Amino acid sequence: MTVAEATRPVPAEAATPVDGAPDYVRNLPPYVTAKPASQVQMAPGVTRLRKMASNENPNGASPKALAAAAAVLTGAATYPDPFGSELKAALHARFGVPPESLVIGNGSSELLELAARCFMRAGDEAVYSQYSFIGYPHAVKSMGGKGVVVPAVDFGHDLPAMLRAITPRTRLIFVANPNNPTGTLLAPEAITSFLEQVPPHVLVVLDEAYTEYLEPAQRMDSFGLIKRFANLVVMRTFSKAYGLAGLRVGFAAAQPQVAELINRTRLVFNVNAPAQAAALAALADEEFLALSARGNREGMKLLQDAFQKLGLPYIPSWGNFIAVDLSSAPGGLQGVNAQLLAAGFLLRPLGAYGLPNHLRITVGLPEDNAALVAALTACVKP
Repeated sequence: MTVAEATRPVPAEAATPVDGAPDYVRNLPPYVTAKPASQVQMAPGVTRLRKMASNENPNGASPKALAAAAAVLTGAATYPDPFGSELKAALHARFGVPPESLVIGNGSSELLELAARCFMRAGDEAVYSQYSFIGYPHAVKSMGGKGVVVPAVDFGHDLPAMLRAITPRTRLIFVANPNNPTGTLLAPEAITSFLEQVPPHVLVVLDEAYTEYLEPAQRMDSFGLIKRFANLVVMRTFSKAYGLAGLRVGFAAAQPQVAELINRTRLVFNVNAPAQAAALAALADEEFLALSARGNREGMKLLQDAFQKLGLPYIPSWGNFIAVDLSSAPGGLQGVNAQLLAAGFLLRPLGAYGLPNHLRITVGLPEDNAALVAALTACVKP
């Protein structure tokens, strides 16, 4: 599609508003989510549905965050702080990023959309890896942009190939670390070398939604890199390890001129008051964050050990989820997933990501992980 085609005048014969919408909007594929719990038909005698499909924190949210959100509900008739001033001050205190370099968003998903809105025109290109977050092509295509998908290496980013994919039309590059849905991890030195070679006019979005699940020694100083690279945006979310997926709050960090431009495009009251209050309290609750990370490591080991015993290949993961290959299991992915669903386990098949044989499992509470292993064993070795 050319720029002229994307911006052509609405034809006079357009019968409805839909007919006059841009082709790139009408051709957007719908976002495929996990099956709603209300539609799950469980086997007789199974009374509990264990949702392990959406990478949510099985511990819920920090009690301190919930209390903070509840406390501000008495002021529900008042608009929230449009600048997120207190949250930005807390982020500055924690990470050293000045408030003028921060953007708060309705989850990091909104921030991805805002980056595309700011820096892409119809016909521009964005580079991202095969098997990366499905939100990237959505953000790009909703702006009339072209997604350039670079084949993965070992289910993860091939950074040298992504550099080679850059053209004069490239405006954005998305890099997820750890990656969703495969959980792969890039070394800090590989990302730094990559940034040193990206042309300065191309914005790199470093998506670190799962970084809190890494061991401290595995985390890179991504905020420190912002000082070196004017074309870097680092994105974080409170939806995963912090357990606030239902409140929708995240933040982006960049050099002030980039952050200011993104701030111009966001809706003024994009993050509500309970979400801001909860995020502020969650950021301070280090004990809850450590509990979530520790439980995730223990659950991940349990699942990986089980897959090895069952002879099921899996993708080593540094997130709070793991993708297992069920092509060799009786009935394949569809058969096993149907049995697990009937047994009360809501999981995520990865066909929409181009992985038709893989099932993504969110690490749950210890009892959920143990129950899943037992049910999976019954499917694979009846």
